[in-house]
Amino acid sequence: MAANVLYEKDADRALIAGRKVAIIGYGSQGHAHALNLKESGVDVRVGLREGSSSVKKAEEAGLKVLSVAQATAEADLVMILLPDTEHGPVYDAEIAPNLNPGDALFVSHGFSVRFNEIKPPEGIDVALVAPKGPGHLVRRTYTEGGGVPCLIAVHQDSTGKAFDLALSYADAIGGSRAGVLTTTFEEETETDLFGEQVVLCGGVTALVQAGFETLVEAGYQPESAYFECLHELKLIVDLMYEQGIGGMRYSISHTAEYGDVTRGPRIVTAETKAEMKKILGEIQDGSFAKEWIGEWRSGHKKFDELRKQGEEHQIEEVGARLRSMMPWISQGKQRVQDASGG
Repeated sequence: MAANVLYEKDADRALIAGRKVAIIGYGSQGHAHALNLKESGVDVRVGLREGSSSVKKAEEAGLKVLSVAQATAEADLVMILLPDTEHGPVYDAEIAPNLNPGDALFVSHGFSVRFNEIKPPEGIDVALVAPKGPGHLVRRTYTEGGGVPCLIAVHQDSTGKAFDLALSYADAIGGSRAGVLTTTFEEETETDLFGEQVVLCGGVTALVQAGFETLVEAGYQPESAYFECLHELKLIVDLMYEQGIGGMRYSISHTAEYGDVTRGPRIVTAETKAEMKKILGEIQDGSFAKEWIGEWRSGHKKFDELRKQGEEHQIEEVGARLRSMMPWISQGKQRVQDASGG
């Protein structure tokens, strides 16, 4: 069945224009949503905890900043753009008491609703608007006249207009310029977690580090290993992004293509795919969510240790040194840390 993709012509901008929107959080996605909405003519305020380092950045960007409770009480559409682990506690303490019938509660990732960290009351609309890209790209493409594709879904439709409101919101942040795909909370959450863990983050970083280690342990220069296993990855991914896997294979040498189709299956084997299915099962049954929330709320010691191991990996030192000699890589690009809060 073909996907239902919607564009600017399908959205009613008047729906979001008639709302008072509270953006809760001012991190990567928060700053992009708030600024894009504001520049689309929407009445926006940002809700932040007292003492947040993001207050100054949001105010300097010309945004109205309130406490989370005040922002929620003042608005009739609340978009939660906090880390997944913070949704439940912040919702229970500061958002839920200030919701009224007819209000809308939005998230950009279905994790907290899908795994019952948030249990919305009856009488409010609950929807998802999820840009398929990091916040700095949501912001940059909007200012350039483009947009990042979005997913939208409805969990609870109390007014009968939740879907149209979600589409209008996606339109106001630029998503409808690129395309808005309809989905469900379950599909968005489960596929997003799977993609992060198995391919985009977990799979790729483990593969890059293992390839780098294999070459270095065999006696090759770390610099050569870095270029072959990490630096050139962007070139291949860019070709896949622009032309698909087939287009990438057409663009590389026959030698590279033969190595691709004959050796790739020896790296990602039937055993690897079986482990992928196991990881998907852990996502679907909620065990990953339980593990992650428990890890964070118990002080995230294991997470911090694993993060430190990654930061201390030899590939990081080699990469930082080589990138410092290639300033054009980041030239003209604003660091996301400078545009948004932590």
